[in-house]
Amino acid sequence: MAQTAQVATIQKILTAPGLAGFYFDDQRAIKAGARQDGFAYVGEPMTPGFTRIRQAGEALSVLILMSDGQVAYGDCAAVQYSGAGGREPLFHAPALQALIEEQVAPRLEGQPLESFRALAAQLDAMRRADGSALPLALRYGVTQALLSAVALAHKEAMAETIVREYGLPWQIRPVPIFCQTGDDRYLNADKIILKRADVLPHGLINNVEEKLGRRGEKLRDYVAWLRRRIQTLGGPDYHPTLHIDVYGTLGLAFQDDLAAITEYLADLAQVAAPFPLRIEGPVDMGDRGRQMEALAALRRRLDAQGVPVQIVADEWCNTLEDIRAFVDARAGHMVQIKTPDLGGFQDIIEAVLYCKGHGMGAYLGGTCNETDRSAQVSVHVAIATQPDQMLAKPGMGVDEGLSIVYNEMQRTLALLRHRHG
Repeated sequence: MAQTAQVATIQKILTAPGLAGFYFDDQRAIKAGARQDGFAYVGEPMTPGFTRIRQAGEALSVLILMSDGQVAYGDCAAVQYSGAGGREPLFHAPALQALIEEQVAPRLEGQPLESFRALAAQLDAMRRADGSALPLALRYGVTQALLSAVALAHKEAMAETIVREYGLPWQIRPVPIFCQTGDDRYLNADKIILKRADVLPHGLINNVEEKLGRRGEKLRDYVAWLRRRIQTLGGPDYHPTLHIDVYGTLGLAFQDDLAAITEYLADLAQVAAPFPLRIEGPVDMGDRGRQMEALAALRRRLDAQGVPVQIVADEWCNTLEDIRAFVDARAGHMVQIKTPDLGGFQDIIEAVLYCKGHGMGAYLGGTCNETDRSAQVSVHVAIATQPDQMLAKPGMGVDEGLSIVYNEMQRTLALLRHRHG
């Protein structure tokens, strides 16, 4: 009788401190007008957990040593604006390291690498000594490592593991990549245009006086410049989508007057034409319920008036539960699935599938403050689930994040075409 090959098991879990691709920033202090001093900010932090307004981004690598000698890994990371918009507080790598080594590793070591979904569910059910759930940053890194380990154990790409375990159809095609400029919104826009990314520029419009203008005039001028620059550098066959994150500053400038914001966006769409326009986070109403109501009302206004602008939900739309609520309420046209805010990659996958299944745009996002590894794993989720776009990450330098995401996508697609036709 033939023997059935046994799947590999988790032999040992190790951790190693690392650096994220950007910084932790105190969004409250920056929106309140904190002054930049070189690359730092001057002033006192306003968000609990911060010791400075801008501080180094931390990461923590999780390594799974498999019984067959292979090694899988993932990176714990958290968003640039930790502690803002209903998100978890700032995390520190040493605390996560101790939690993984003392509570998580002993319960996962020895487990068979048969099913990513089963292992992720087991991790989700774990609780800290005080009964609270594990931190999102921890779940983010550990589930990356688990997905990688299960894929290695089955001799398949992570995208193949997702398609197999979730019963998804094969759609072997690239996902549009969204590049962000950071504060260097002119020079970095040139870089993005020259490399012909699908979506740009994000823009980091997080301050009314310096970046938006009291009546939005500074953003209007920037969009006009961006349109001309795309036409000058990109050529007639380059037709990207413009996606600009305003961090609630339209609400600040127009006193949350949705009629005035609609009128402004109609004008901005004309300035952006012929390029499609998305505006992320037009208002920040301070809690989930009011944010959903405002974005749903703004969407209705834009749609009723035929304004060709898509609204993207971000703040207060963090967890899988949040995303489902925003989608059900039609709160915007698209949801950013900000990957570290969801924690486990099983929830990230479910979030994309929920958006797609309920007629809402799915933006597989994240943060500049991630790592190369979390970006690579996100690419496999994107290929398997086919969101409308995904973020080039980490960092704010354009070239690094774009090369990591684009190259991982192209390598994986070449492999999948070879295997699946």
